[in-house]
Amino acid sequence: MNDIKSRTLTIEKIFKAPLKLVWDAWTQSHHILKWWAPEGMNIKIIEHDFRVGGKWKYVMPMPDGKEFISEGVYIEITKHEKIRTAADFKPMTEGVELQMLFEEHEGKTKFTFSVIHATSEYCRQQEEMGFYNGWGGTLSRFENFLELSESKK
Repeated sequence: MNDIKSRTLTIEKIFKAPLKLVWDAWTQSHHILKWWAPEGMNIKIIEHDFRVGGKWKYVMPMPDGKEFISEGVYIEITKHEKIRTAADFKPMTEGVELQMLFEEHEGKTKFTFSVIHATSEYCRQQEEMGFYNGWGGTLSRFENFLELSESKK
């Protein structure tokens, strides 16, 4: 088995939002609808059962009429701290584990997003396909959603 570090891609961010808001925005479907897809795209939530063993499935219609499917099963949930889920992003990425860590940091939230791949080769392939650009864009949209939500308070 390959060393986990060689199979993991990670993005860390500090969000200028309280932990509870970041957690809620990441875990509640009515929020997820507003940020999950890349800018200019929308998703449909087919299923969102936020509990250990619960399934989630989001579908993003593509301009060519095809669908991009994000789905998985929750493995571990520690409220306001950690989420682990098996995940597939069809047709591009399958058989990965997402790990999200949430940590309060002086009224802000430190967020660590990791994707663990089956092999280091698969991990490098995903990185070359644009992991940081793709997830970076989604997390920027998430950050904008958080800032907008905070400004409405």
